[in-house]
Amino acid sequence: MRYRFTSVVFFFLFVIANYAQEIPKNKYGLPVVNDFALYKEQIKKDSAKALIDLEKFIPGLFIDVRYASENNFAKTKFYESQKIFLRLPAAVALKKIQEELLKQNLSLKIFDAYRPYSVTEKMWEFVHDARYAADPKTGSRHNRACAVDVTLVDLETKTELEMPTPYDDFTEKAHHNYNNLPENILKNRELLKKIMTKYGFETITSEWWHYDFSGWKNFELLNIPFEELEKHSIY
Repeated sequence: MRYRFTSVVFFFLFVIANYAQEIPKNKYGLPVVNDFALYKEQIKKDSAKALIDLEKFIPGLFIDVRYASENNFAKTKFYESQKIFLRLPAAVALKKIQEELLKQNLSLKIFDAYRPYSVTEKMWEFVHDARYAADPKTGSRHNRACAVDVTLVDLETKTELEMPTPYDDFTEKAHHNYNNLPENILKNRELLKKIMTKYGFETITSEWWHYDFSGWKNFELLNIPFEELEKHSIY
């Protein structure tokens, strides 16, 4: 009798524990972490899922979060914060990139990193083109905090290296396979690609500035507001 009672209790606790870990699904059937308590529970079990404040973690970064202003493709302010976050493994890789660039008198400049899922939904209203904006039915690597929009800065002049297009240019000139460009621009694009891919980031076809961290499939979609992350930042 005692054995049966113990087994029932164990089973009950097991069910509760697994229920607590369940991620709610949105209207598209996608699991999205909307609650900070659930996110905190996840990082207790897997520290790799922690969101790292890049400004604090990586010295010397240049930051220009366009979606925290109206200086973007939609002329709309999507964020209330200039903060930039990535999952721990992606942040560590980006730090190694910055350390190597500093030796070349260069620096990373970040336009965007983690993006709450709700912002992806808003962006889709402006751009119904999956080459340039993530469809909410699939979510974005940015929502997983495993993508970064980035360029390079010359530390001597404090200016961006010339690239094929400005940030968020939705033309073929922004594509990685577009080569009808001056030699110095091709070299700059290749320099960025070479160092990003060296440390585990991957390109996408349509945007020279966008890089996905290679382990992005291991991380859930998030819709945690920046304000919550700033209050509870672990770094």
